[in-house]
Amino acid sequence: MATIVEINTAKGQAYAHYVHQHKQYGALLRVFGKHFDARPDTFTELVRNRPVFMCFFPLGAAVNRRIVSIVDNVALPSDAKKFPMFRAGVVDPATRKVSVWWLWDGEKEWRIGQLTAEQRQLSIRGVWNDALLVKRIECGWTPETDPT
Repeated sequence: MATIVEINTAKGQAYAHYVHQHKQYGALLRVFGKHFDARPDTFTELVRNRPVFMCFFPLGAAVNRRIVSIVDNVALPSDAKKFPMFRAGVVDPATRKVSVWWLWDGEKEWRIGQLTAEQRQLSIRGVWNDALLVKRIECGWTPETDPT
């Protein structure tokens, strides 16, 4: 079973599935893009969908500060049991772009250079605060549309 996290946004409630704990980055969330006016009775169907993105998030602190709420526990779909692949890179301040990308599987990292269209769909490794999480949910951000 994995925890369902409710996130309040200006567009209604959004939900994420806490699926892994990484020793360095913390809680990994699978974030879903659908907004709800009221909490669904069940989350089983929602978690079967492909998440819009995944990110690391200080979940314990956010729950303790009542920034997000734990609302349910739902079984992990089989495709979410394995730790996902992420992409990572350093943004050049002059161009605001990443010129060399790396892939990361939760343990090791390797340089790939430029991204393929498929790799562009991978979530970008990083720990997000609540403001960035809410902003990206509200604006419909996806890894594919990220300008870096």
